[in-house]
Amino acid sequence: MKACIRDTAAAVTAVSAAVALAACGAGAGSDPDGDKAPRIGLLLPDATTARWEAQDRPLLEKRIKALCATCVVEHVNARGEVAIQQEQMDSMITKGVDAIVLVAVDARSLGSVVAKAHAADIPVIAYDRLAEGPISGYVSFDGEEVGKLQGRALLHAMGDSVADPQIVMMNGDPADPNAVSFKKGAMSVLSGKVKIGKEYDTLQWRTETANMNMSAAISALGADAIDGVYSANDGLAAGSISALKANKVDPLPPVTGQDAELGALRRIVAGDQYMTVFKPFEPEAAAGGAMAVAAARKEGMDRVASDEVRTRGGERVPAVLLTPVSVTADTIKDTVVKEGLHTVQQICIPQLRAACDRAGLT
Repeated sequence: MKACIRDTAAAVTAVSAAVALAACGAGAGSDPDGDKAPRIGLLLPDATTARWEAQDRPLLEKRIKALCATCVVEHVNARGEVAIQQEQMDSMITKGVDAIVLVAVDARSLGSVVAKAHAADIPVIAYDRLAEGPISGYVSFDGEEVGKLQGRALLHAMGDSVADPQIVMMNGDPADPNAVSFKKGAMSVLSGKVKIGKEYDTLQWRTETANMNMSAAISALGADAIDGVYSANDGLAAGSISALKANKVDPLPPVTGQDAELGALRRIVAGDQYMTVFKPFEPEAAAGGAMAVAAARKEGMDRVASDEVRTRGGERVPAVLLTPVSVTADTIKDTVVKEGLHTVQQICIPQLRAACDRAGLT
């Protein structure tokens, strides 16, 4: 765990250095031409997942402004609708923004409008999700490693006491390339070690859909026949746990998650959710902001991106890939609290005081 945190700290340092370099040349707070303020479109996918508006948006805007005081960030949210995001992309292209940071609702469906932006000489930075089409840069976390962390944690939580454990898999949206990577990573760990009783893909990562699917799984398998739940993120974990409780499943099986949402951390302390995956938002936003400014100024990505990925079409794209961190009740203090994502006071509401004391959150 400490090694993972050190890796994250190193990534923050490396990105900060790259950010400083990317700011050189034009001078912080200026633009290369000096005759207009660069405009950067920020397209977020939905408000269902708390991180987009609560964490990523303010951090990205802050980083962009730190690098380019004259830059104007134009933010929109697609509310989970592909058609809305396509219209938003078209609007940004019509306005002639200098760069776009895109978190795609549906990577495949956005491919044609990404190509349209490219044809208009507007670079697109794929943020957190690898969009299709001719993107200019990509920043995210290692998706397969996220799934591996979840799979390992689930096996550890179930332990050796359960013979031939049966699990329910609550995957994310198959239109999200990250969800595909999470599942691939998880299955590399779980395959041959568990029986998958039921498996669901959750369109648009909706919590209520996970709730309905978990209720269906309980009806099909029986309340006592679910030994663990692979949940791809914290929202799906919340819906699954709610269904388990409504169906009087006791004790609750271990449930995985991702994003280190405040509600998830409270559930972990309470013993309802076993783990989450912490993907420090600040280094991701630092890299995304640096890429966006470099793209808007028509500078190369080589001073910002230290990695590369291949798109579905086989093109090599400059990338920053960061290290995710597994979080359980025993490690909350040394991960999300230490990194400043949430405070002990935020996590330890009065009804969780005794559980927080047991977890060393004082």
